[in-house]
Amino acid sequence: MKTIASFSVDHRGMEPGVYFREDVRAGVPVLTADLRFFRPNAGRYLTTTEAHTVEHMLATCLRSSACADNIVYFGPMGCRTGFYLVTIGLSEDAVCRLLQETIALSLSMESVPGASAESCGNYRDLDLRDGVEALQAFLPKCVKRAYKPL
Repeated sequence: MKTIASFSVDHRGMEPGVYFREDVRAGVPVLTADLRFFRPNAGRYLTTTEAHTVEHMLATCLRSSACADNIVYFGPMGCRTGFYLVTIGLSEDAVCRLLQETIALSLSMESVPGASAESCGNYRDLDLRDGVEALQAFLPKCVKRAYKPL
């Protein structure tokens, strides 16, 4: 089996921040941003409520932004240390600006988007305060960092 890209970087010593990797899929250049909220294997992870709430908030803002057509995917990492943002047609600097803008917009929300039984498969696991606190803690760490390969 192939080793997937995220398993090909040294997670030891990774700091919170935004890590980028470029790839080409079906001839299309794809830029993946690894939004690392916490150091891997350091004992603090996103709770399921934090991860779920940030996903609803930030995904809504990203898909409502001027760059909406460039957003392929936004979702949590299984290890609960952060999120993946997959884009097409954006530079690293453009993604960083977009993240700053959409996090700020998310922080101004008065309710969690999609927080209903009709809109979400686990709507009871959403908490605005938890989402805001997670985003507030990440915002000053939202800077570009470089992967260290294995």
